[in-house]
Amino acid sequence: MENITSAIRIIPLEHYLFLCLALFSIGVIGVLFRRNTIVILMCIEMMLNSVNLLLAAFSSYRSDPSGQVFVFFIMVVAAAEVAVGLSILVMMKRNVDSIDINLLNKLKD
Repeated sequence: MENITSAIRIIPLEHYLFLCLALFSIGVIGVLFRRNTIVILMCIEMMLNSVNLLLAAFSSYRSDPSGQVFVFFIMVVAAAEVAVGLSILVMMKRNVDSIDINLLNKLKD
């Protein structure tokens, strides 16, 4: 474990910040502009993983394991989000025969 934390400290914290900012921005752009449900779910996962990476980097730099505990809880929430999202996706495919997010208005009828 010591080798991992020493390897993380070799890379400056700013590099992690820029990488996480880029990943989170790509995720937000994907959620806002894409209409495919699977792509939207993947973009949400990308946003959550960028936050996980940033929390792990800060946790390593401060030698505080509380950030890693938050990463664990975010991973649990992400797993629940995938389960709910895929169940909604299956329901959409059965009722509307499409996974296009614009067709969700047909499910109200």
